[in-house]
Amino acid sequence: MDNREDVEIGRVAKELINQLSVVLRTAQIHDPNNIAVVSVIDKMTALVNHLIVSERVIALELRGEYFYINELRVRYALEHLLNFDFLVREFKKRELGSIVFKDKISPEDIKVFIKAFISSTFSSKPFDVIDEKLSVVKTITVDRLKKIVDEGALEPRKMVKKAYFNAVSYTRGVINKIQSGEKVNIKKAKRVVETMVDQILEQEQLLLGMTAIKDYDEYTYHHSVNVSVLSIALGQHLGLNRKMLTELGMVALFHDIGKMEIPYDILNKPTNFTDEEWKIIRKHPVWGVRALLKLKKLDTLTIKSAIVAFEHHMHFDLSGYPRTVKGLELDFFSKIVCLADQYDAMTSSRVYSRIPMSPDKALSIMMERAGKELDPLLFKFFTNMVGVFPIGTLVMLNTKELGLVYESNQLFAARPRVMLIMDTHGNRIKGHVADLTEKDARDQYIRTIVRTMDPNKYKINLAEYLL
Repeated sequence: MDNREDVEIGRVAKELINQLSVVLRTAQIHDPNNIAVVSVIDKMTALVNHLIVSERVIALELRGEYFYINELRVRYALEHLLNFDFLVREFKKRELGSIVFKDKISPEDIKVFIKAFISSTFSSKPFDVIDEKLSVVKTITVDRLKKIVDEGALEPRKMVKKAYFNAVSYTRGVINKIQSGEKVNIKKAKRVVETMVDQILEQEQLLLGMTAIKDYDEYTYHHSVNVSVLSIALGQHLGLNRKMLTELGMVALFHDIGKMEIPYDILNKPTNFTDEEWKIIRKHPVWGVRALLKLKKLDTLTIKSAIVAFEHHMHFDLSGYPRTVKGLELDFFSKIVCLADQYDAMTSSRVYSRIPMSPDKALSIMMERAGKELDPLLFKFFTNMVGVFPIGTLVMLNTKELGLVYESNQLFAARPRVMLIMDTHGNRIKGHVADLTEKDARDQYIRTIVRTMDPNKYKINLAEYLL
């Protein structure tokens, strides 16, 4: 096979994977006979049959995080990232390793595959369901996902916990060192943030779940890490590359560094601040710039960090602090960090605010601020990322069960995955995770969220469930 053929196969393969993702997404929303579904099925059929002419057999295989077509790794453009990412997750959920097209296919063959794929969602043996239902189609076969064995590999949840708490530990160390006048290792900060970027690219929902666990005693350090995680995750949804995500994570981690200059008795005051105390607190962005410029030689990242430290309370319409000249536009990273900072601060308990706000309540307040304090377009991306019911939200279901939102669903925002923690009789139960898109034999949703609840009222410790 010459290089030109490779390039052509790569091009069509990219389109094919993208189209398969579109087909499955569309079929989850619409009936298989809907015109939208029929149209995308026809496009996919044409792409497969185009490749079959030159290749005879097409094997689309998932290995690790990448797709291969006939042993050729498929490289994808940024605009297809969400579709590729979606397909990787869906394959893994179903233990599906490869789809093999053995001859020219018809739209009906694709319909059988779609129905098999979707009906396997709620089975304890999803791959077996797909394999069995495809037995009536001669042109398409499937193989099980091969496990990549790595003796040193940890279970994903443990990896995410390790990355998160390493970042909290590093942040605590940095603040302590700066306060005692010691030198700080910025290279270590980069390694810490790069690990978080890797985890967000691989396990975004798990790491976002860590930000929902609020630790009152360590608010300062957890807040810095949470803002970094939320900013990186938002940056990924905006299509930023790995280098930019690392820079964004770094500047977010240091956004509040000026607060270490605020006297301890003010920062930890359990009652409302006086006007004089507010004046001191509002100086922390300027103090942050000073602390960052002292850290290291003046490089680009230090300057970016100083800009974000200075701007993160200025607001989209410049109505915040420090006051500055009119007409200035906030830095792109500052707008992102501002969103993450407000969301995490509102949903955390602090000395002067023992009871944190529920995530959905925080989002509704932020919605009122969009266009004034917050960039309205970035806020839309943010709400799409955390979901209508963010991870950690306590919800009452129509079945009278209580559950914690465990994983958001970007395709069906109002139907996340929920960990059931209380049965219909009010008894605590061990968390079975229910998917709210699951339907019964009559095509009715089995569970639906009726309203959100206050976890403090039920004395629910999020860490107990989300960890």
